[in-house]
Amino acid sequence: MRVHRGDEHSNYGLEHHGLSNLNDIYWNLNTPALYEQAIRRREAILAHLGPLVVRTGHHTGRSANDKFIVQESSTEKDIWWGKINRPITAESFDDLHHRMGLHLQAQDVYVQDCFVGASPKHRLPIRIITQNAWHNLFARNMFIEATPEELVNHVPEFT
Repeated sequence: MRVHRGDEHSNYGLEHHGLSNLNDIYWNLNTPALYEQAIRRREAILAHLGPLVVRTGHHTGRSANDKFIVQESSTEKDIWWGKINRPITAESFDDLHHRMGLHLQAQDVYVQDCFVGASPKHRLPIRIITQNAWHNLFARNMFIEATPEELVNHVPEFT
């Protein structure tokens, strides 16, 4: 396993997510480095004037009917359960999480530690782990970048 880091990385490692036996790990790469990775790995091409072009396959857009939330006592009364917010048991989630960890073994992964929520008072630290550089770039654009100082002690509340 080789670890490639951007400016800084969290001391909170991937072992906390049950991930092991990974190939290369790319931590908090900046936008140009993610562009380079996506092009080098043939995930994308660079179009005229700089946009990155990717093929998303036939599963495009959001899959609103494929959202599952672990049903547990601390939040179950706060969630609007139905066709969109569907419950899943903790046991089912744990099984899926375990199988996902097995799938990632011997794979390269890209990690972005960032925040959701614009207000520093209310924002939450999150971690995005992807197999593709362009997916990680998408996450980097969607969420709020952590400063190098924030990254050192970044402990994600959502992954």
